[in-house]
Amino acid sequence: MNMNKSRTYQVLGIALLAATVACAPRKPKVTNTAPPPTTADTSTATRPPAVTPPPPVAPPPPQRLEEPAPVRLTEDSTSSRSLDDLNRNSLLQPAFFPVDSFDLDDSGRAVVSANADVLKKYPTWKITVEGHADERGTPEYNLALGEKRAVAVKTYLVSLGIPADRLQTISYGKEFPFEPGHDENAWSKNRRAHFVITAK
Repeated sequence: MNMNKSRTYQVLGIALLAATVACAPRKPKVTNTAPPPTTADTSTATRPPAVTPPPPVAPPPPQRLEEPAPVRLTEDSTSSRSLDDLNRNSLLQPAFFPVDSFDLDDSGRAVVSANADVLKKYPTWKITVEGHADERGTPEYNLALGEKRAVAVKTYLVSLGIPADRLQTISYGKEFPFEPGHDENAWSKNRRAHFVITAK
């Protein structure tokens, strides 16, 4: 009998346990309602437009410092200038001669003709034609050659219509070389008739 009771209690305990478990409130099943994370597709995602940097601005080129151009006298600027200024930036160009010669060649005549045109534009100017020679030869020979060169230029100017009383001549021989060298390049520049304005 005790065995039967004991068994009955066991059955009742199991039944009670089963009923308790069956009647126990159940937790609702939790489901994740948030959408699963997605990886962004960079090819289709909307992006702000790319900002294009402005092209680099090239720096301005460096300014070249240039030497001022030599002042060249114009016809309008001569009246207010001193004789020194007129001779320093002269409108009158030197005439050059061949070796041991006082004859004007074609280029020499062209220079003297151009100088005659300038003298006609300034009829009050008076000039001295200086005769020069290169360093070769004796001082006496070069003084005589310089004088012949100056006189040849004066004669040609008179033939072009320049009054003789506006022209003087002098010879310096080889005393005042224009070019100090000792070769043909220097000598060719020293065989010359040089024009100096002496009155305006």
